[in-house]
Amino acid sequence: MPRAIDGSKRKNHRKKILKLAKGYWGRRHSNYKTAKDAVAKALSYAYRDRKDRKGDFRRIWIIRINAACRAEGITYSRFVQGLTRAGIAINRKALAYLASEDIAAFKAITARVKAALDSGETAGA
Repeated sequence: MPRAIDGSKRKNHRKKILKLAKGYWGRRHSNYKTAKDAVAKALSYAYRDRKDRKGDFRRIWIIRINAACRAEGITYSRFVQGLTRAGIAINRKALAYLASEDIAAFKAITARVKAALDSGETAGA
């Protein structure tokens, strides 16, 4: 009976893990046992952070919109309230782009928002 040695599937799996661990510090890139744990942790972080990235972008957009709003003399929360009252349906990504690239268009939107807030406050009071 022929001698049994590690099969190609096992070798290929270890090779794949070590390839994913390329560039890791110390034993983590060359020792399978530690590389396996490091790669599993890294993949879980990558999955989590792909979801978190969307929230990060939303925070950046809100910061940019807020800065542009305050330059126009209105806070972000009042601006969003005015957008709703004016019936302007535009997402934060587009607003942030307008605030940084097309200032004239953002000022026009802000003027409509202020008008909607003024008319809404007098009608409600």
